Amino acid sequence: MNDLPDPHDEFGLLGRPLFEDPSARALSRVGVVDVGSNSVRMVVFDGAARSPAYFFNEKIMCGLGQGLAETNRLNPRGRERALAALKRFALLARGMKVTPMMVVATAAVREAEDGPDFQAEVLRETGLRLWVIDGDEEARLSAQGVLLGWPDARGIVCDIGGNSMELARIGDGKVGRRVTSPLGPFRLQQVKGTPKERQAHISRIIKGLKDTIQPDHDRIYLVGGSWRVIARLDMERRGYPLTVLHEYRMLPRSLMETLDWIEAGDLAALRVRTGTSPERMELVPLAVEVLRELIRIFRPKEIDVSSYGIREGLLYEQMPPRLRARDPLIEAARMAEATSARSPGFGKKLHQFLSPLFKNAPPDRQRLIRAACLLHDTTWRAHPDYRAEMCFDNATRANLGGLDHPGRVFLGLALLHRYKNSRSGSRLEPLFRLLSEEQILEAEVLGKAMRFGSMFSIEDPSTAGSLKFMPKKKVLELTLTPEGTALYGEVAQARFKSLAAALHATPQVKTTG
Repeated sequence: MNDLPDPHDEFGLLGRPLFEDPSARALSRVGVVDVGSNSVRMVVFDGAARSPAYFFNEKIMCGLGQGLAETNRLNPRGRERALAALKRFALLARGMKVTPMMVVATAAVREAEDGPDFQAEVLRETGLRLWVIDGDEEARLSAQGVLLGWPDARGIVCDIGGNSMELARIGDGKVGRRVTSPLGPFRLQQVKGTPKERQAHISRIIKGLKDTIQPDHDRIYLVGGSWRVIARLDMERRGYPLTVLHEYRMLPRSLMETLDWIEAGDLAALRVRTGTSPERMELVPLAVEVLRELIRIFRPKEIDVSSYGIREGLLYEQMPPRLRARDPLIEAARMAEATSARSPGFGKKLHQFLSPLFKNAPPDRQRLIRAACLLHDTTWRAHPDYRAEMCFDNATRANLGGLDHPGRVFLGLALLHRYKNSRSGSRLEPLFRLLSEEQILEAEVLGKAMRFGSMFSIEDPSTAGSLKFMPKKKVLELTLTPEGTALYGEVAQARFKSLAAALHATPQVKTTG
């Protein structure tokens, strides 16, 4: 029997939440091992932040649940490989001083008749205790993983594994109804009959899932390796310029065209083009069949990809409400500033100094402005010739939650202009098409504002002066304090004029005292 604490009790799986103490939140390393039907993965989160950093991440495609529907036992070769992986992970965790380690097993281990024997073997050989969760708990934890990165997510989370597929409703920061099904590719490999009969089998199950889950929103969040491969192939077909999968958004009609394209294509060639493992690509055709019926029956208006799932859900499990309520993007930017900027804390002062320029910006733009100010100096160690593009790369490709793809490009472009006046001729230009021309110009204004404000005063720009933007009069006014008059040198003057030009405004300078 498993003697781990009940994850639904007052403090969750690990006892008292890790993040009650701010010092613990800054220092703790949290280890999670996910023993799935297809893969075994270990993740170590570094620091107990709202937007966690991945200190260590390793996956082995073991195929533990392959053939389970036919034999009712774990795959013998998969079992050997999984045990070897868990031995390695236990030693790595010890070396990294990761305690405690959460080791979660899902459909394969819970359904196999030799699952308890495997649990005992793992404990005996590695000292790791497997927490075998049921389908309802698997759905709940996967949904919590989505909420970790998407606090405002509303719709249906669909997590596909090797032997099962779980659905959960989310909204208002909570997980609602959830249900599990035998629609994992390994299980579908054992369904007898023609492709048409298999389609009818899949359709019948999904209709039952819809009746049970009763979706109350028209968005689906996809979790799981097979879905991520399909999304990566969708990017390939469309020539999409940004290959970050998290928060990649697809429309049903376009995605259906991709599913047709995959079915008609050469899987070996597609595998090479996307760098997908043979073990994962083998399951894609069956996942395509499931996704096609899911779209047809649920009729979503949008399908989004989440790179966060059960492992992140376990981390979210330990967060007290006050931490869950924080914005993951802002928390990640704060952490980056604290660890990488020359003057941690200056980003807040810069934001306050620049805020008169953006007082009419909507809330979603305000949070990007705030994040940009926090991140404006985090790549200062890079070579000056490459600093602007490194800023862009960090913003667009970093593992950030709460940031869609246009938001990534906007943030990256603003940071690029923080270091560089012009964006023309950049290798990054293909990514700019994710923004409208208006959004590109807004990012340029933010970047040039940071370019001026960050060097106007080293300590606090508000002690040197204040900004006022009058959009109707097309005037940008800088009022200098006596200290600011001395600081307003030639470079500062040039950067202020460049900012005014980006705003299509006339620059005016006044003094006080």
